[in-house]
Amino acid sequence: MFTSRNALISLVAAAACFAIPTQAADSVFTAAMDGAQCLPEPIKTPATGTVELRVSADGKKIEYKITVDKLSNPSQADLHIGAASQNGQAVVKLWPLGSATAKRGEITGVLAEGSFDAGDFTGPMTGSPMSDLLDEIRAGNTYVNVHTYDGVDPPYSGPGDYRVGEIRGQLK
Repeated sequence: MFTSRNALISLVAAAACFAIPTQAADSVFTAAMDGAQCLPEPIKTPATGTVELRVSADGKKIEYKITVDKLSNPSQADLHIGAASQNGQAVVKLWPLGSATAKRGEITGVLAEGSFDAGDFTGPMTGSPMSDLLDEIRAGNTYVNVHTYDGVDPPYSGPGDYRVGEIRGQLK
């Protein structure tokens, strides 16, 4: 009995050493994107998408991946501060970056992936630490918006031409 008890105590102690820290429990945030979440009016579009944010172990960098399905003419994707019931200002440009440009035609697959840190913040987050953005994400006050543009006027002529955003997803 004494040996079994010591073995059990050793196993419990070892498990405690390998326990996942609390921060790891909320180090991945996701959103399903569609036109129904767009404001002020839902957008009727066949397009959908997902976004995943992964916070680095030190909490100073976020890696992201945006995947879309049946999205025509994507022109940009941004992370915004705003509750599900409101539009808010963009605080991180996710795509296009560098030499990337808007895409014409229908896209299915990975639209963008990369990483950012607090130095990439714009608008109301400029100069803020990453912890401020993480607090907003945890509070449900952030979303990703993917904009589309067909390159011709008039604007907002249908799927593939929603300059203020065709699909949106609130991060959780």
